[in-house]
Amino acid sequence: MEALSIEGAWLFTPSVHGDDRGVFLEAFRGAEFAADLGYRLDVAQVNTSVSRRGVIRGIHYADVPPGQAKYVTCVAGAILDVVVDLRAGSPTFGSWETVRLNDEGRKALFLAEGLGHGFQALSDSATVLYLCSTPYAAGREHGVNPLDPAIGIDWRPASEAGEPILSDKDLAAPSLDEALRAGQLPQYADCVDYTAKLRG
Repeated sequence: MEALSIEGAWLFTPSVHGDDRGVFLEAFRGAEFAADLGYRLDVAQVNTSVSRRGVIRGIHYADVPPGQAKYVTCVAGAILDVVVDLRAGSPTFGSWETVRLNDEGRKALFLAEGLGHGFQALSDSATVLYLCSTPYAAGREHGVNPLDPAIGIDWRPASEAGEPILSDKDLAAPSLDEALRAGQLPQYADCVDYTAKLRG
């Protein structure tokens, strides 16, 4: 696992073994994950989404505690995956980082509790698999508008990804500033405490 610039975000690059039959890889290994991060990822739910070119999903996050950590990989096609630091009080609050995930390199992105997640489909069809630490709970799930200019995510242009397609819910999500002023965002201190408990 390679730590990214935002605390709690990690990139996994597997060894892909290929021959004339196809490829084989180990997409997740619990022992190695625990050795690098200091705690195990308890998988409570596995989600799959299929998106057409141009679709932007996110930026989504959950209340902490317990939050919802995600281990994300693109099993078919290609996406621009985005992690956003939504933790109020964090040294990198409001910053973001992008990683290309696709069915060639087979990389995976891990996002700890409190971080925001979104992606943009870059291929005609993109299938994304998420391992989640907690099950979906409607009352704890929230979003920030992915097109918020104050965040300024560098989504791929229409020439590469097609015209942006967003759900009504994501378009109506508050800006980062609105979510902060409304007290909706996770607190950095709570996220740090929760991670410390996981490392126990």
